[in-house]
Amino acid sequence: MTPKELRLIPRIGLFAALIYVMSWATAMLPNVNLIFYIVFVAGFMWGALPGMLVGAFGMGLSTFFSPFGPAALPIMITQIVGASMSGLFGSIYFSMYGNEISSMKLYLIIPLFSIICTLAFFIPVNVVDAWLFQPFWERLYMSSLFSLISIGSNLVLFTLLFPSMISFFEKEQQALC
Repeated sequence: MTPKELRLIPRIGLFAALIYVMSWATAMLPNVNLIFYIVFVAGFMWGALPGMLVGAFGMGLSTFFSPFGPAALPIMITQIVGASMSGLFGSIYFSMYGNEISSMKLYLIIPLFSIICTLAFFIPVNVVDAWLFQPFWERLYMSSLFSLISIGSNLVLFTLLFPSMISFFEKEQQALC
């Protein structure tokens, strides 16, 4: 392993722990959380694999040690895979747009990526949940409506926090060099 790769290990662990802590901190706000943004940032800064690892470990901790009890295994697996997708989308965003900030990116592209990250998580999770707990269509319909809260909150969180991500990215690049 290179020194740069070795430095990523504690960063991945720290971000995964941050997801776990933030899931507890926002437990009373239904479907409002920073998980998607934190994983997106990890993918943006370090690439697809580290970002996906942050999502997988962070959501694994969050869903297994939830204050409301662990999720059913099929849902847990779907949540872990769905959360890790935000890391992939963060790296895709960086490869397409880089780290420059503009009004178009901040008010059009970042909200679009927040919606993509949220849907990549909730579509499979809602389908698996409805399949497990039945009646399928009624449960899928209601959980999809409830997911709109996350879409709205992520639109706001990604847009408000994106400029700080650029600043953090520049400092991180200097530290990893």
